[in-house]
Amino acid sequence: MVVLHSIEDIRNTISRLKREAKTIGFVPTMGALHSGHLSLIERARTENDVSVVSIFVNPTQFNNKQDLAVYPRNLEQDCKLLETAGCDIVFAPSADEFYEPSELAAAFEFDFGGLDKVMEGKHRPGHFNGVVQVVSKLFRFVQPDKAYFGEKDFQQVAVIRRMVAVMGFEVEIVACPIVREASGLALSSRNELLTPDERKKAAAIWRILNESSTFVPEKLPVELANWVINAINAEDVLEVEYFEIVDGNTLQAVADWDSSDSIVGCIAVQCGKVRLIDNVIYKSL
Repeated sequence: MVVLHSIEDIRNTISRLKREAKTIGFVPTMGALHSGHLSLIERARTENDVSVVSIFVNPTQFNNKQDLAVYPRNLEQDCKLLETAGCDIVFAPSADEFYEPSELAAAFEFDFGGLDKVMEGKHRPGHFNGVVQVVSKLFRFVQPDKAYFGEKDFQQVAVIRRMVAVMGFEVEIVACPIVREASGLALSSRNELLTPDERKKAAAIWRILNESSTFVPEKLPVELANWVINAINAEDVLEVEYFEIVDGNTLQAVADWDSSDSIVGCIAVQCGKVRLIDNVIYKSL
């Protein structure tokens, strides 16, 4: 496994691989790797000739600077995990290497087609501008044939798919199922910031989301959303920021279960000082 830190090095390496007609599978991450990331890397490794993982805590997608400051970072440990997982190339640039000063000074603009006006976009203004900014740059550097994203960040996957279509990237976006702890809590780098007691109590998020699916189609989406919110808010240390039942393609709220062939419930919950997201698939093709 090779670890690269400069844009010049990753570009030269990718150019060589392209000349050799190698297929490239890419997993963009912000580090603090866990089993969920490793499942993406395993799939990228098995479906492509070369697997590339980026580790970059992107400052432009944090609207909360304190959140950026406390985000877990351990490049050495991450690289050990990646080597064990069979990763071929790690791209780990610094912010100064990755961005020109002008890119950090001005907000990145993109037409999201309304995907940025709901849920994460509504509650974290500018977040998805930063996501599109960093992923579009990474795609230009790495030129992947396939890029792998976890479905825990359901809205992010929808945004990335739109970015690929609008910007004309020739890359297949592969959405991979959520990996969970034994308790049901969705794996996340943020879980490391939870106290042992908070981590135990946070398991109620998935327990309640999973239980909510048993009420479909008896309860209308708005009724079910209220049930989920009330049930989670009744749990100690948990407070729902939002829970919305939406069309899985447009991310717009649905009025009934016949509104779409794809319906998803997306949630953000504050657990103590840590913000967690998750989702449940109510209906899919």
